[in-house]
Amino acid sequence: MTTAPNAFYAQSGGVTSVINASACGVIETARHHPGRIGTVYAGRNGILGALAEDLIDTGAEPAEAIAALRFTPAGAFGSCRYKLKSLEDSRREYERLIEVFRAHGIGYFFYNGGGDSADTCFKISQLSQAMGYPLAAIHVPKTIDNDLPLTDCCPGFGSVAKYVAVSTLEASLDLRSMAATSTKVFVIEVMGRHAGWIAAAGGLVAGHGIPVAVLFPEVAFDRERFLARVDALVREHGCCTVVVSEGCRHADGGFLAEQGARDAFGHAQLGGAAPVVAQMVKAALGHKVHWAVADYLQRAARHVASRTDVEQAYAVGRHAVELALAGQNAVMAAIERTGDAPYAWQLASVPLAEVANAERTMPREFISEDGFGITEAAVRYLQPLIEGEDYPRYRQGLPVYAALKNTPVPKKLPAFTPG
Repeated sequence: MTTAPNAFYAQSGGVTSVINASACGVIETARHHPGRIGTVYAGRNGILGALAEDLIDTGAEPAEAIAALRFTPAGAFGSCRYKLKSLEDSRREYERLIEVFRAHGIGYFFYNGGGDSADTCFKISQLSQAMGYPLAAIHVPKTIDNDLPLTDCCPGFGSVAKYVAVSTLEASLDLRSMAATSTKVFVIEVMGRHAGWIAAAGGLVAGHGIPVAVLFPEVAFDRERFLARVDALVREHGCCTVVVSEGCRHADGGFLAEQGARDAFGHAQLGGAAPVVAQMVKAALGHKVHWAVADYLQRAARHVASRTDVEQAYAVGRHAVELALAGQNAVMAAIERTGDAPYAWQLASVPLAEVANAERTMPREFISEDGFGITEAAVRYLQPLIEGEDYPRYRQGLPVYAALKNTPVPKKLPAFTPG
């Protein structure tokens, strides 16, 4: 009797409020096919778990614990910012992954992350084929930046967009209440290194009568034009909210908030666009300004997650397993929009060769002509992605989230040091 191959699942990069819903989709679907998939092992702290042979036995978790992942934010198994380089530069690490997979009978690889993880997943599929090791490598999309190509949206984005829109609206109402005698400008900084999708969500408050100026990475920052816009909004409405993307940059390409450091992926370390903009407004216009940085709050806010986002996150996890069982390899589970009003979508698969290291930014037709707002086309795109609520269960005033045992799998190989 042939034993069914096991599966390996890992979370990569910055976590989201719904990435565990994708994990839930993968694990529950795999459990529905016990004759074709054995145990789902999770990598502790992402791909590092595979390199270190630090695997978690999800089979030791009861069904109710796995189901609770759908309502739990962050990464239940741990994530990491660790980028494998090219096959030529990191061949030892790629071969180690295959060795670990072989030692633990792993025939399915589900990697849940953004563009860099899509690239890693693609390279692993290439190497496994070259080494003659049977492995179905499927990418499960996740990124709050919404910048993966060939999918209508990225799981994780809709909930961040909802959080930013709600927070911008609520803070703006607070601002308007006090503007006559106190603060006249509120600046909120949101994530988005090269793509302004999250900042665009803050622009949705304009439809609720809020005077707002949005600063996108896609539009070169012009100090004089920006200050003139803020001044005009304050004169007309008495106050103004500014939503600035962390990736907002000058015409020469330099970030407003670049700190000079680099993260593990080689990206410029950002942080501080809000105080830069706030100080600029205060010095030039003399207004009292408050600022805030959404930071982890925006991507961890499961309590205000979008139902659409939760459903899609679970669905791409489920679909990834279905694609693997159907014999597909080196593909990403994708979302295809089939209608706007009412919003409709379906699942698809796209080649990883066309996803890896590609980036989708905001199309110009989604940004207003003056560069400080969003168009009706953007509203039609964004609105369905933030709709619906999917509240977790509460106890004693706080959400009840999953607490897994994360039972380790016994190691079979010698220790390995990445790098």
